[in-house]
Amino acid sequence: QVQLGESGGGLVQPGGSRRLSCATSRSIARSYGMGWDRQVPGKPREAVASITSAGSANYAASVKGRFTISRDNAKNMAYLEMNSLKPEDTGVYYCKSVASGRVDWGQGTQVTVSS
Repeated sequence: QVQLGESGGGLVQPGGSRRLSCATSRSIARSYGMGWDRQVPGKPREAVASITSAGSANYAASVKGRFTISRDNAKNMAYLEMNSLKPEDTGVYYCKSVASGRVDWGQGTQVTVSS
């Protein structure tokens, strides 16, 4: 099992930027896909971005062109750079790791986009 810890959430104004970080408890270099989901109250959890162990990224249509997912295998870290934030980006953001059919999530970090 992989332990994941997110950081970087907070309050940001519309149009602003925020960088989320995800620390993992074990090496992710070889076989772990990493991703970010978000949860808005009253709505299903949404997959926002994902990145394979080889570095290939995918994004939800709602964030494409504004968010960038990255990973640093040497540091066992994943990141989500969020730009041009909108109020509808508000939610709890969860880091996840995927390997051999198993998915682990962190506890989440709250991002609130509001003026």
